[in-house]
Amino acid sequence: MFTSELKLTGHVSVAINGEVVQEIPNLVVTSGKDYVTSRMKDTTKGAMSHMAVGTSGTAAAAGNTTLGSEAARVSLTSSTVSGNTITYVATFSEGTGTGALTEAGILNGSSNGDLLCRTVFSVVNKGANDAMTITWTITAS
Repeated sequence: MFTSELKLTGHVSVAINGEVVQEIPNLVVTSGKDYVTSRMKDTTKGAMSHMAVGTSGTAAAAGNTTLGSEAARVSLTSSTVSGNTITYVATFSEGTGTGALTEAGILNGSSNGDLLCRTVFSVVNKGANDAMTITWTITAS
């Protein structure tokens, strides 16, 4: 009997003013897995289009459908597919998403939307004059 399990794994890199300050794994949540299988059927659900950051330190869990405490959401700067990997990039410009940030997620809406994945990390202090770029890579294996 042949069996194969599809895994979605990821890695997140957070940079402030061009300097990487965090490297963390991510969790592809249940709603994200449901989203992926839905897209295999058709395009009823829109493509991932936004990234959000927040201030909740509550651990990421498979049942998450939102961030714990969203502070800001921006449109993705880019999304690039290479083989079995997709890389999402978002930039939170000066004055956007400031404060002591501890979580991030990828969604397919400017508000609400399906949460693909969520990660929680050590505090990243983003000042009002800082630009923050998050690069999020997800690999299907």
